[in-house]
Order: sequence, then structure tokens, then C-alpha cells
Amino acid sequence: MLVLVCALLRVFVYLIIARVILSWVRVPRDHPVGRLVEALSRVVDPPLRSIGRALPAIPVGTARLDLSPLVLLVVIGLVTRIICR
Repeated sequence: MLVLVCALLRVFVYLIIARVILSWVRVPRDHPVGRLVEALSRVVDPPLRSIGRALPAIPVGTARLDLSPLVLLVVIGLVTRIICR
């Protein structure tokens, strides 16, 4: 059971990274990659939104830097280090 949890955490890390990278590119929703982005959003965005409410984006010039993916990756890394020895 613990092996499954550790594997799912690793997969979730890759999903977060993919979501962050794909968020930099505008793709139409009817494109296959656009459908992939929507699927990733449904899985990854709920925890990111929760963190984003507690930690608002940081203004950097005219843009805003969202640190919620980084925080989530650090938390998953800590949990993985503790339970997946």
C-alpha cells in the first residue's frame, strides 16, 4: 500500500511540472494538447488553488509570480521523504 502511495506522489509531481510548463503556452481547447491541459487542470488545480488562497501571487513588475506549485512540490517532497524511505 505504501509503495502505491509513493508511486502516486511521484506521478503527481510530474503532473504538476507538466501543468506549470503547459500554462506558459496558449493552446486552443479543441486541440489535443488543449484537452490535455484541461485534464491536468482538473487534477492539479484544486490543491494549487487551496495554496494560492493562503499564499497570494507575488507582484513582479507588471506580472505576478504564483509560488503555489513550488510550495506544493516542496510539501510533496517532504511527505515523500518521510513515508517513502
